[in-house]
Amino acid sequence: MMTAEEYIQSLRDLGPRKVYLLGELVSNPVDHPIIRPSVNCCAMTYRLAEMPEHEDLMQATSALTGKKINRFANLYQSTDDLIKKVKMQRLVGNMTGACFQRCVGMDALNALWSTTHEMDLKHGTDYHERFRRYVTAWEEKDWTVDGCMTDPKGNRSRGPSQQKDPDLFVHVVEKKNDGVVVRGAKMHQTGIVNSHEILVMPTLTLGAEDRDYAVAFAVPANDESLLYIYGRQSFDTRKLESTKVDVGNIRYGGQEAIVIFNDTFVPWERVFMCGEHDFSGMLVERFAGYHRQSYGGCKVGNGDILIGAAAATADYNGVTKASH
Repeated sequence: MMTAEEYIQSLRDLGPRKVYLLGELVSNPVDHPIIRPSVNCCAMTYRLAEMPEHEDLMQATSALTGKKINRFANLYQSTDDLIKKVKMQRLVGNMTGACFQRCVGMDALNALWSTTHEMDLKHGTDYHERFRRYVTAWEEKDWTVDGCMTDPKGNRSRGPSQQKDPDLFVHVVEKKNDGVVVRGAKMHQTGIVNSHEILVMPTLTLGAEDRDYAVAFAVPANDESLLYIYGRQSFDTRKLESTKVDVGNIRYGGQEAIVIFNDTFVPWERVFMCGEHDFSGMLVERFAGYHRQSYGGCKVGNGDILIGAAAATADYNGVTKASH
């Protein structure tokens, strides 16, 4: 497992990426004052795993290798795993008061694990074995992986293949002997600029006419074809001022960005669905079920902080006995 310091350094080691913020290319996303609070927040998932008093919640035993791993890279094996997962998320929420960005990837991991297995049983593919090798690397390298699902969608009354712009949903534009080429975009990607890897999934149930959009794959976050547009927050430019006043959570924060796949090449080894539209709904529903449970942890952890802050504010102002 990585330490928090090793995680932050690993982001620097990814090298230059095309991250745009305030209309400008950001040369160093790790230390940018607007982005850094989200880096600190994600780093907390590593820092807590280093602490002996939190080992039971923050660490798990790999079902693949038997080694100790960070629970954010864990395959759920039991009810106890799911209980510890949600308690872990509440703990990290308590420590940060913000989104710590590893939950979507963790839930995507588990949704794809079972779905690839069932795809192989029906279609005779080898997606599950490919994904097993990918997950093993994920555990051993302790990656932060961005679970990448939400497409721009365009006209919501039409499916992907009926859009005037075919790139409003991520899709395969070319199949090669050694892989596929994909094009499109994903919106609102939580923590993607702080991630090592990107794990892409379909965003809705697809029909046969949309089979080119039924694609799941993984790419490194530093793939040179990718373009990131960092999402804006209220008053975020106050973090650029020398005097930090009214910036909200000054130390920790969340992050969202748009990622554009500009004819991105994906080798077959990292493709986990390609045309199996009949399993798109299963994948989306399994991910959604896991992720709704995650909200029961992280949002409650953040709620604890908001309630405490409101109580402290009332105390400072001498209004703790006011009924309203």
